[in-house]
Amino acid sequence: MKVILLSDVKNLGKADAIVEVSDGYARNCLFKQKLAIEATSANINSYKIKKQAKLAAEKRELAAAEEDGKKLAGKTFKLAMKAGEGGKLYGALTAQEVATLLQKSGYEIDKKNITINSVLKNVGRTTATVKLHSQVKVDINIEVEAL
Repeated sequence: MKVILLSDVKNLGKADAIVEVSDGYARNCLFKQKLAIEATSANINSYKIKKQAKLAAEKRELAAAEEDGKKLAGKTFKLAMKAGEGGKLYGALTAQEVATLLQKSGYEIDKKNITINSVLKNVGRTTATVKLHSQVKVDINIEVEAL
């Protein structure tokens, strides 16, 4: 019996693959655990349509991320932080502070997608890498001033 795998199955195949399995294995294991569906012509066609829609959505996400990347690339953001004598900051610059700064500028970016390239413990400049998509990374400049 041919089945379409709905998720990865060890020693059988990856999700969306069409594989040949015994009837008993399909009925007693794969169908009951909702790991696969029978590969009828209607199911194959609907799965192809879903796959094409998924690819189109991924292309749109990538295009939107590239557009945002062009807007962000090389931009300098200013941030005021508490500092002591000699410009030494009370605490280092964190990804959360950069995310908040970007949010105020109109960019919704999670702090997990921000990497500060060099630890900044004094007033000055540094760069941060912002991951907008798995294929789009942008460097931004951050200028920290004393509050």
